[in-house]
Amino acid sequence: MGGAGVVRALDSLQSRGLAELRRAHVPYLQMHYEPDFPDEDHERSLWMGETGIRLVLQRLSPSQENADRLVQLIAGNAEDERCELMWGSPGTMLAAAAMHDLTGEARWLELWRDSAAWLRNEWDQQTGLWTQHLYGIVDQFIGPAHGFAGCVLALSQDADEVVHRRTAESTARYAVLENGLANWPSRTSVGVIASLAHLAPEDDGHGRLLLAGGELPWRAGPLSKGANLCHGTSGNGYAFLALFERTRDEMWLERARAFAMQSVAQVARARAKFGRGRYSLWTGDLGTALYLADCLAGGGTVPLP
Repeated sequence: MGGAGVVRALDSLQSRGLAELRRAHVPYLQMHYEPDFPDEDHERSLWMGETGIRLVLQRLSPSQENADRLVQLIAGNAEDERCELMWGSPGTMLAAAAMHDLTGEARWLELWRDSAAWLRNEWDQQTGLWTQHLYGIVDQFIGPAHGFAGCVLALSQDADEVVHRRTAESTARYAVLENGLANWPSRTSVGVIASLAHLAPEDDGHGRLLLAGGELPWRAGPLSKGANLCHGTSGNGYAFLALFERTRDEMWLERARAFAMQSVAQVARARAKFGRGRYSLWTGDLGTALYLADCLAGGGTVPLP
């Protein structure tokens, strides 16, 4: 929700030739990359802490000092009990995978594997889910930000047959089917599809389940809450892009682009109402801009990390 996400989005848009930046953002990140977090848990978090800020900085202006600090943060989060993407090890696993893609250095792959081994061990074989310890609550969630889908997304960077099978079993087990539509508690069809469509097996039963899940947000229409990625029209549209990637059925791309046009209108209405834009990646206009860019390109995934 902060400035590092904005910088990450602007850099991505510039690399696609869709924006021309008027200032250098590295000094801004360097000024803020040692914030006064209240505890180490906050420091290690990908979305809410130091890890995400330093990852953006490393992409824009790599340094050994910054990379070494990232190693400390990711290693320290390897067995975080929250077992979810926003605060826990699944998020920092994605950071390790991103750094391995960026550098090819073996140490990032080892960090990912250390976290993956712990996360696999915490996978409850009876329920097929993970247990989250979050905000004083102990429960099992299914969605991507705080639950099952986010954990599987982190493991999918190097998924084997066991991950594929158990993902399919859990996804089918918790699906709620009604009138040809599918959802997952609590109302997470979009997140499940956007996170896991690429991982699901090709058998007809599972394919139909995903399509039924994708039909639900289309029938419901764009969210009145706004255009953003976190809980808005653009975020829902990524389910359609995921299904287009899986099926190559142009209908899903057309639906994604229809939602994109609705999100443009929503941003315009919000700016007219409040007299300004909303400057964040996950809850603001920059996330919508990335979604529009992916719709122009004919495909893309939720911008993680």
